Order: sequence, then C-alpha cells, then structure tokens
Amino acid sequence: MSKIDTIIVSDVHLGSEVSRAKELLNVLKSRSFGRLILLGDIFDDLNFNHLERDHWELLSYIQELSNPKSNIEIVWVLGNHDELIFKVISRFIGIKVFQEYIWNYKNEKYLAIHGHQFDRFLADNKLISDIASFIYRILQRFDLRFSRFVKRASKKWLRLSEKIAQGAARHALKKDAHYVFCGHTHREATEIIGGVYYFNVGCWTDIPSVFITIGEDGIKVYKKWKINK
Repeated sequence: MSKIDTIIVSDVHLGSEVSRAKELLNVLKSRSFGRLILLGDIFDDLNFNHLERDHWELLSYIQELSNPKSNIEIVWVLGNHDELIFKVISRFIGIKVFQEYIWNYKNEKYLAIHGHQFDRFLADNKLISDIASFIYRILQRFDLRFSRFVKRASKKWLRLSEKIAQGAARHALKKDAHYVFCGHTHREATEIIGGVYYFNVGCWTDIPSVFITIGEDGIKVYKKWKINK
C-alpha cells in the first residue's frame, strides 16, 4: 500500500443518532497516515449527553493519535456546528483548531476550509437553517432514502453546493492554493473551477460516507457503504 500523507474527513456530527462514528473509527485504525484533518462539524451540538459509546471511542482514539509520540498531526478545522464547543473539546483531546488550514505536499499547496463561510443563506437565516437541519436529522433517523431526496431537492433549490464550490475556489486562488477541500454540504463533489481543484468531502451521517486521502499515488476519494453492526 502506498504511503498516505493526509486523511480528510468532514461532518461527523458526533452526538447525532445518525453519526457513523464506529465506521469512521474502523477506517482510521485500518490505515497508516501522517496527518488527519477533521474538516468541521465534528460535533452536532453542545450536549455531551448525546454522545454515544461509539462517539467517545472515536474521540479517545483521536486523542491517542494526537500524542506527540505518534508523529501524527491532528488538525481540526472549525465548522458552523463546532463554534461553541471547540475550546472545551480541543483541550480535552489536545489538538490545534483552525479557521482554515494550509499545507504543502510535493510542491503543491493545499487548503482546507469547512465551507459555511461561503453559505450566505446560513449567515442571513440562521434560525431557519437550524430548524431545517433539525428536521433533516429526524428524517435521517427514519428513512435515509427519503432524507437524501429532501437534501438533494433543497440543496438544488438553494444552489448551495455550487455556491460553496465557487466561493471556495475563489478563496483558494487568493491563497495561491492548487487544491481546496470543503465539507458543510454533506454532498461529495470533485471539480475544477478556474484552475483550482475543488473537493467536497461529504459527511459521516449518510450512506455512503466519504473520506479522502492524499499520498504518493495522488488524491483518492473513498466511499464507505457498509454498515457495521
């Protein structure tokens, strides 16, 4: 297996009943890598009572990886769901928190930013967005297929995915980055915009869940379909 420099995951939403924390933990344990980027919305809300056993096990493993002896860099890029909780959790886990993160690998410049910064609807209509997210999570609990249909319809109506992609690409150009990685939309995507390679890392509350690796064999997008019992 070729060497993996970086693994990127987004929108795990720990504390949500539909978070696939166990599946993500298995992915991380099955691979060797030098950097893990948690690309925002790692938590769903402020209530620790919502965290299930699988969620705590994932956090414990990330804390273990953050030990300097492991020689693994853990990067947490803030999402809109993380903004009120990151100070407590970052100290508990022992990892650095960033609004955006830039790094270099093999003479290429990479940028990771959650993407909500380019979501004008969220900025202008936070209450409506919170209600819509709550309803969507309820739908996910009872019918994943219907919730995916609702998500595709609503995102198309708001043209959210396209707005995030365009905004991220423009921001990457300002930072002289060749590649930009986002989350937020819960919809995996890969495209070239104005010479910038844009990737959306999807989420870990839906099927398939997505993670991206960057390594000796380039950028790879993986989709996790199987549900572990």
